[in-house]
Amino acid sequence: MKEQITEEQIREALCLRHTEAVQKKLSAARTAVAGLGGLGSHIAFFLARIGVGHLHLIDFDRVDLSNLNRQQYRLCHLGMYKTEALRQELLELNPYLQITADCVKVDEENLRQLFEEDEIICEAFDRAEQKALLVNGILEHFPEKKLIAASGMAGFGDSNRIRTRKIAGNFYLCGDGESESLPGTGLMAPRVALCAAHEANAAVSLILGKEPC
Repeated sequence: MKEQITEEQIREALCLRHTEAVQKKLSAARTAVAGLGGLGSHIAFFLARIGVGHLHLIDFDRVDLSNLNRQQYRLCHLGMYKTEALRQELLELNPYLQITADCVKVDEENLRQLFEEDEIICEAFDRAEQKALLVNGILEHFPEKKLIAASGMAGFGDSNRIRTRKIAGNFYLCGDGESESLPGTGLMAPRVALCAAHEANAAVSLILGKEPC
C-alpha cells in the first residue's frame, strides 16, 4: 500500500519550487475556469499543478470522443460531465485542492451569482456568442475582477503569434486574434495548449501582483 501523502508534504514540495511567500499567494487565490474543453481543461491543470488553492470549474457538457484530440480527458471519462471528470483528475494531482464545480451553462440570469466569489476569471468557451456573453457580463457586473479571455488559436501555425495583451482595465486577451477553426486547420492540441498556458500564466502573474504583459 502506498504511503498517504499529506497536505503539508505537498505544500513543502511546492514551496521548494516557488518559495513560501509566492506559494502563500497561490494557495489563497480563487480562480474560475469557464469552459473545460481544450483551453479550460489545460488551464485548470496548469493552475492545479502549481497549487492555486481554490478552483471554480464551470461547464455543462459531457466528454465525447471528439474531445480527446486536445482536451485533458481519457477514454475512461467518455460520457462523464466534464466538471466531474476534471475534478477527479485534478484531485489525483493534489487531493487537498478546494474545487467547486458547477455543471451549468452560463447565461445572463446566473452569471452574477456564479462568479461572485471568484477573483480571477479565465474564459475558455468555444463559441463566440458564449465568449461575448461572459466577457460583457463580467465587465458590466464585476469590473474590479480580473478577466482573461482568448481569441485565435486554431491550426498549427507560428507559435510566437500567440501572445497576451491588455485590452482595458482588468481585461486581458490571449491568442493571435485571427486564426479560425477551418477544415485542415482546426483546433489542435499543441496550439490550443499554448494559448491555455498564456491564460494560466496571466492568472499567475495577476495573483502575484504583476502585469501579465
